[in-house]
Amino acid sequence: MPTQDALPESLPRHVAIVMDGNGRWAQKRWLPRVAGHKQGVEALRRVVKACLEREIPVLTVFAFSSENWNRPVEEVSSLMDLLVLALSREVPSLEGNGVRLHFPGDRHGLSKRVVQGLVAAENDTAHNHKLVLNVCFNYGGRWDMAQAARRLVAQGLEITEESLNGQMALAHVPDPDLLIRTGGELRISNFLLWQTAYTELVFTECLWPDFGPADLDRALQEYANRERRFGQTAEQVGQAEPLLAVGGERHA
Repeated sequence: MPTQDALPESLPRHVAIVMDGNGRWAQKRWLPRVAGHKQGVEALRRVVKACLEREIPVLTVFAFSSENWNRPVEEVSSLMDLLVLALSREVPSLEGNGVRLHFPGDRHGLSKRVVQGLVAAENDTAHNHKLVLNVCFNYGGRWDMAQAARRLVAQGLEITEESLNGQMALAHVPDPDLLIRTGGELRISNFLLWQTAYTELVFTECLWPDFGPADLDRALQEYANRERRFGQTAEQVGQAEPLLAVGGERHA
């Protein structure tokens, strides 16, 4: 198990996480699913702290997908209440620790109370620069690409890779270098479809409420052991710097 002192020097600039397994964590303990979501907030607190300590500049998490509306009404309602409560409790601490919050996602259909909470949290932390924390809420990768295209059409602009990239919900940060999915599933479930074209993927059986700094370090070590070619050959990677492209990501 790698310790913080043993972490590689070449850490990712942007880590994305699909926080999966809250419900199963609760069911294994004969608890209601909302108990797993509450414990998931604790896990996120630990990971945010770990990213700050490791000086990882961007963390993006999948908190609520466009498809999660299909879950039982009681669970969706509990998730909304939990979000509002978490914002009121966590934002002052995040603001004091230099975290800047963004909430990428579709705000249509969210209650006025939830939207006001998201906007207030973004405004209260807008001056921070230590860590950008993107909490994707009511987000879907296909929605993201569609809304970006609609914006360009509305402005009468040509749709190109560069112009589309500039309208994506995460245009304010570089593409993820590393995506971690907890809970044992081997898919990305409509998360950051555009942005993860060259992202390294790490899957773990660990359920999200149990995820902590040691699990993050294992994923970081696995990332460090990968060779990122961006379309080049291994020989080219060793001879030249990859070219810069849209979104701050490197491509051949």
